Amino acid sequence: MRHQNSVFHGLLKHVPWSAFDKLVDEHGSDARVRRLSTKSQLVALLYGQLAGAASLREIETAVKSHGARLYHLGTREASRSTLADANAQRPHQVFSGLFARMVGLGGRGLRRASADAVRLIDATGLRLSGLACDWARFSKGVCGAKAHIVYDPDADRPLYLEITPARVNDIVAARAMPIEPGATYVFDLGYYDFAWWARLDAAGCRIVTRLKANTPLTCVEERSLPQGSALAYDRVGFLPARQAAARANPFQDPVREIGVVLDDGKLLRVVSNDLDAPADEIAALYKRRWAIELFFRWVKQTLKIRHFIGRSENAVRIQIAVALIAYLLLRLAKDTAKLSASLLAFARLVRANIMHRRDIHALLKPPKQTQESTRQLALNL
Repeated sequence: MRHQNSVFHGLLKHVPWSAFDKLVDEHGSDARVRRLSTKSQLVALLYGQLAGAASLREIETAVKSHGARLYHLGTREASRSTLADANAQRPHQVFSGLFARMVGLGGRGLRRASADAVRLIDATGLRLSGLACDWARFSKGVCGAKAHIVYDPDADRPLYLEITPARVNDIVAARAMPIEPGATYVFDLGYYDFAWWARLDAAGCRIVTRLKANTPLTCVEERSLPQGSALAYDRVGFLPARQAAARANPFQDPVREIGVVLDDGKLLRVVSNDLDAPADEIAALYKRRWAIELFFRWVKQTLKIRHFIGRSENAVRIQIAVALIAYLLLRLAKDTAKLSASLLAFARLVRANIMHRRDIHALLKPPKQTQESTRQLALNL
């Protein structure tokens, strides 16, 4: 009978192991390691994410129970204490670097011209144990971190990740993000910085965001709206010439303000540096922000990113990076197998069958009966 590897083995085939080995060598994460290699650490943590393990002890017990199949995974058993030490001490850049590499792989065949690329920017808060180190201290008794994400809604995957303490403002992290010239960037009020907007504008990027209620716009042109439009207005104008403390506003180009009325009657002041696109198109782009909120909800509900198995900054960074690597593995495997099920349904199937010897392509089909059971069934008939 033909040997069939486990579902977990099929997922791990999408990891670019050669790139991972280069990262391990570059950061020396396997230097003077006697027991648990960085690869075994990664595999154990990925198992925890995909199988829904809630603690290091649960990962240790589950991996040990499948010891006979670890050979085909190219890994070995991991004790709780050794895995905890590795999470605290191994360079987190190995795992964040692997995430960045996999983002590039996942974009093959899905890359769009820069003018058509839409990038959503947002951050999500992650509550940490009150016993966490001072690096994540937000206030007395409260610790937290933020995951800053650039998300591609067309490919349905994150493109960039940065982890900061929760006390770091979103715009501070955004200033360090790479800018993709010509792309469309959509973001909310957390990124309210005219100087950063000017940088995006200078790179040829289209900006779609919101204006604060107290930000005046010097209107120079009122534009008519198509008949039957649900928008309140469409106007062109200039942002204030001066900012707080009498600083000059570096963003002096004309902008476009579009009034969007929500179902509850609230008015949103959507602003863009695109003076030519239809107003409905600009409004629709801002509404696409909801996609990154759904992504955050999916990751928090499906993967292990709410409860952390380590308290140190290094361990938290590794766990978040591995969670997003697990997301990319699920997305890559589902797309490769061309399965029609939703990503959530596919993730549940993987969790239920993760160490079963089944082909990922056949996860939506019931397991085939063995020749012996088929023969026995025929005799009974």
